[in-house]
Amino acid sequence: MYLSLGRLGGTAAALLIAVSAIIAAPAAEAAVPPVAGALKSYSVDGVYSAGISSGGYMATQLHVAYSGTFDGSAAFASGPNYCAQNDVNKALNACMEVYQDLQLNRLEQTTRDWSAQGKIDNAAGLNGDPVYVFSGSSDSTVERPVATALNDYYARFGANVLYNKSTTAGHAWISPHGPNACTATANPWINNCGIDAEREFLGHLLGSVNAPAATPSGSLIQFDQNKYVPDGAAKPISMDEKGFAYIPDTCESGAACKVVVTLHGCKQGYSYQGFGTQFIDKAYLNEYADTNNLIVLYPQAIATTTLDNPNGCWNWWGYQGDADYARHGGKQIETIMGMVKALSGDGPSTPPPTGSITLPSVDAEDGYIKAASGGANPAVGTYENTYGLALGRGTDGQYNRTVLSFDTSAIPAGKQITRAYVTLTRSSGSGDPWTSPAGNRLLVDVHNGCLGGCAIETTDWAATTTAGSAAEITAFSSGSNSSTNLSTTGLSAINPSGRTQIRLRFEQNQTATAYLFVNKDTQATLTVDYQ
Repeated sequence: MYLSLGRLGGTAAALLIAVSAIIAAPAAEAAVPPVAGALKSYSVDGVYSAGISSGGYMATQLHVAYSGTFDGSAAFASGPNYCAQNDVNKALNACMEVYQDLQLNRLEQTTRDWSAQGKIDNAAGLNGDPVYVFSGSSDSTVERPVATALNDYYARFGANVLYNKSTTAGHAWISPHGPNACTATANPWINNCGIDAEREFLGHLLGSVNAPAATPSGSLIQFDQNKYVPDGAAKPISMDEKGFAYIPDTCESGAACKVVVTLHGCKQGYSYQGFGTQFIDKAYLNEYADTNNLIVLYPQAIATTTLDNPNGCWNWWGYQGDADYARHGGKQIETIMGMVKALSGDGPSTPPPTGSITLPSVDAEDGYIKAASGGANPAVGTYENTYGLALGRGTDGQYNRTVLSFDTSAIPAGKQITRAYVTLTRSSGSGDPWTSPAGNRLLVDVHNGCLGGCAIETTDWAATTTAGSAAEITAFSSGSNSSTNLSTTGLSAINPSGRTQIRLRFEQNQTATAYLFVNKDTQATLTVDYQ
């Protein structure tokens, strides 16, 4: 058996190798026919995630976003959390192939920022969690450095990582029931590499596992996924109306059981071109479920009829405009969490009706104003089309503030706004305006309506806003960054019937030239959650 021993001690590692070496070849998979049913509450004492490719990315997203619920994760052929950073080009060129730097330091900082802002569970919850990472040397779809970055990402948060990079596997889930040769990358993307990867990763996640059943004897429930979507419709968020859960008889009879949320890869969903239950049947998890008191939840994604997601992948790059895809509020994440809660009896089986909208700023009304110290002699900036909107102290010694305008009448009428934040994309800059002087902060002021007129005006530099210092944006040197959540007064200042303007300004004047430009090629956005 080819095995990366990771953090296992010498005695434990030797025992694992010895046990693995005498594993008998499993019988051919026995498909359990699905029966119509519904998710119900069981005696659940642990929750884990596992997945392949896009499902591996989603497994990690679930674990990181809800580390207070998930106790560990296994990922085959995928990379670190938020690797794509809401950018399909980065997904292709940094998180599958490695033409671009995937910016591991930035991904770590984003996780820590989101944790501090409450956009994910406390990242300290990842410390000590068992994590399994698998990468085959013949995988040219998600290349080895990407999986290594996932290993390194988790290590930065103190997770207990076991990394298997010792096989010649292609891009696939690895199972003794795999119909494909180990090095293949081909339908149905389930390969036999002569190892029992399920024993390996389940043993790492759970501490130890009993030998699998020769054939599964539990029930495969086919349930309605619509019930768990915040808006009540699965297809619009690229999820199937059908989901599956394998329930062993022991769990049905009241034994304490663990849940393993298992996520297929692209083109492996039940409804994708007649793929059916191949992944469920061949993943070699139901056999272990029977002898280890495991409920295996198999959520299902589907392809879109647009170019957003034609291969039925899980959302790991922000398709269909879901900017929250990797954190609390992500449509697919919240849907799966609803299923987990239904199985564990933790809260209502159907999430409360919520929604989220991400609004681009109104380009024609955006702009920046420069002024001398104290706001003297303000003037409208003229480099927006060339460099973007300026913030901080320019080479001319003037101090720049930016005003963004949003049409917040798009928020559905009658909704209560529960959260909002601004996202900026940096285009260029000079120096570090957050450290000049030390501890400087980029603040977010919110105004109900427009500051005077909606177009940029010199008076906007010092105008009084409805909610001053409602949030802040921490330092970032490239890419995008989101503000902290708006304060209660900031949320109240959002105008649901017209314009809301946001002014960005540094709390203190820089002592030397230090500035950044934003909004040149990518509009700023305002994300609003409501219920």
